[in-house]
Amino acid sequence: MEAPTPSLVPNASPSGDDGHDLDPIEIRVLGVLIEKAFVTPDAYPLSINAIVSGSNQLTARDPVMSISEGQAQAAIDSLMARKLVSRRDQAGARVSKYEHLVRVRHSLPPAEQAVLATLMLRGAQTAGEIRQRCERLYRFDDIPAVEAVLEHLAEKYPPMVASLPRAPGTKEVRHAHLLGGTALFEEMAGSSGGAVSTSSGRGRLAELEDEIGRLRGELDALRREFDAFRQQFN
Repeated sequence: MEAPTPSLVPNASPSGDDGHDLDPIEIRVLGVLIEKAFVTPDAYPLSINAIVSGSNQLTARDPVMSISEGQAQAAIDSLMARKLVSRRDQAGARVSKYEHLVRVRHSLPPAEQAVLATLMLRGAQTAGEIRQRCERLYRFDDIPAVEAVLEHLAEKYPPMVASLPRAPGTKEVRHAHLLGGTALFEEMAGSSGGAVSTSSGRGRLAELEDEIGRLRGELDALRREFDAFRQQFN
């Protein structure tokens, strides 16, 4: 399945109101909020500190970023103005926490949220890579199931995903999100020749990064369960 590129899609240009001209920090912050809603539901919504930590992870992120608390807060404020994020004030909480509204704003079911977040956090990928890296967020039975989601996201109004031109010597098409506007997409398309060819060389590293991320998630879950168990005897 090859989703149409922005140049072939009407209304693909950013409007400023549909969340299709986000800057890289806004994309990272929004992607983190979507991801953590899946993988750490007990700790969701997220504080600014948690958002910064998730944004600056060294694993399962491409590119690796180092954003400050001020940059994260500015991104949150912008995303709130676009109605892509909301603040949830919890009783007794000392800090503000935030949750994404993508599921409401764009009517995306869990499978589509998972694919979109994976593209936002890890860049352009093939359907097979998306399936593998989505596993902690949403489990797809096979690659055609991923392709069906990509196709639906490409058919949104305006489209949220499109296919990059196939690089010379490659067999599989990579897909990228369009939330950064057509300029960012065209930048990824222009660099696809080198980027695609490195995928096989980084395959083992990507697998190790995914495994580390999965183990860390399981460790965090065990810690929360142990803390809850210990509190029963306090």
